[in-house]
Amino acid sequence: MTAISAPDTLLTGDYAPRDFSARLRRSRVHSLRKTKAPRHYGRRALVLLAAVALPAFAAPPEWSPASWVGDIAAADSSEAQVAPMPFERPGDSFPGAAFYYLANDPAPRALGEGIHSDAEPAPTEVAVGPAARAMRIDNSGVDRSRALQCLTAAIYYEAASEPDAGQRAVAQVVLNRVAHPSYPKTVCGVVFQGSERSTGCQFSFTCDGALARVPNRMFWQRAENVARAALSGFVYAPVGLATHYHTVAVHPYWAPSLNYLGTIGAHRFYRFGGAAGAPATFRFTYLGGEPVAAPHAHATTPATAEAVPDPVAIQRAYDAGLKAAQSNAYLPGGTLSAATKAAPTPIYSAELQRRGGDALYRGDLPGSTGVLPEYQQSGSWIAQPGT
Repeated sequence: MTAISAPDTLLTGDYAPRDFSARLRRSRVHSLRKTKAPRHYGRRALVLLAAVALPAFAAPPEWSPASWVGDIAAADSSEAQVAPMPFERPGDSFPGAAFYYLANDPAPRALGEGIHSDAEPAPTEVAVGPAARAMRIDNSGVDRSRALQCLTAAIYYEAASEPDAGQRAVAQVVLNRVAHPSYPKTVCGVVFQGSERSTGCQFSFTCDGALARVPNRMFWQRAENVARAALSGFVYAPVGLATHYHTVAVHPYWAPSLNYLGTIGAHRFYRFGGAAGAPATFRFTYLGGEPVAAPHAHATTPATAEAVPDPVAIQRAYDAGLKAAQSNAYLPGGTLSAATKAAPTPIYSAELQRRGGDALYRGDLPGSTGVLPEYQQSGSWIAQPGT
């Protein structure tokens, strides 16, 4: 190799490519592949060998196969402390939400344990009393569509995050109120009762501004399916004849006075006691006449607002009315009271007066003179016992 000119050197000491030239003989020219290939593949083989062998020597001195086996065994021991989930800690939950979690069984079940026949009565923890009867709304399309819209709104805004059982329970409470004489006779009337008030409405969503929020379509359709089934005659028996409920986060004043039935989801359910909650008090016959499915216009003055029915007052009124009716009708011994005997004679029309008036409807029994002689001593002893 013969240098043609003296090249300038760079800072690194290498020659600049433009300042270097050489004359090579053909007989000594070698292929770059022949020259570099063996050296290139040798380096790759060494790198791969090092990558495989290095982890075998990189383990910590205290590591052994028995160590991780012991860790798994310790994790499965009963002494391990498990932090509770947020919904299991007091104060971390909120009303209106449904909570689900799996509880570990205290001991494994034996073979066949927990299997029962369908003929056995269903187990229950709370005696809810008599169940409601079916209420079918098959009136005109206007009544049914309004009732469906109002009942769906009650289920959605009161129990959108509840399980199916919680939503069915809310729907049953609404229908139980429709059947009770102390509440309106329509679904929309029950749902929007007291909505003209700023506070004190029967269902809080009708007067607290919740209706201003656009409902979620998927949850609205879910609530609508529950409402449609309830209006078609489905009865949710676990809440019986319940007419009241509240969230587990509050304790209203009337709760100790009513009969507690049980807790479903985030709500506690109650029914009237005494005559107000008797099955005969309810009338599950739908008469129609649904009002517009919307809140009432706000009252300008408190005097014009509809009085909110007090559940404790309703229960006391029914009990007092039953006692008064019983005391006024009969005296001890089964005789009619003076108040009943002195009841005023009904006023009849001139035609009925001409035909006999009150005598037409009096059920007087015939005296002893109207009984045949051979039957006058019926029921008397033929001879006194022991004689």
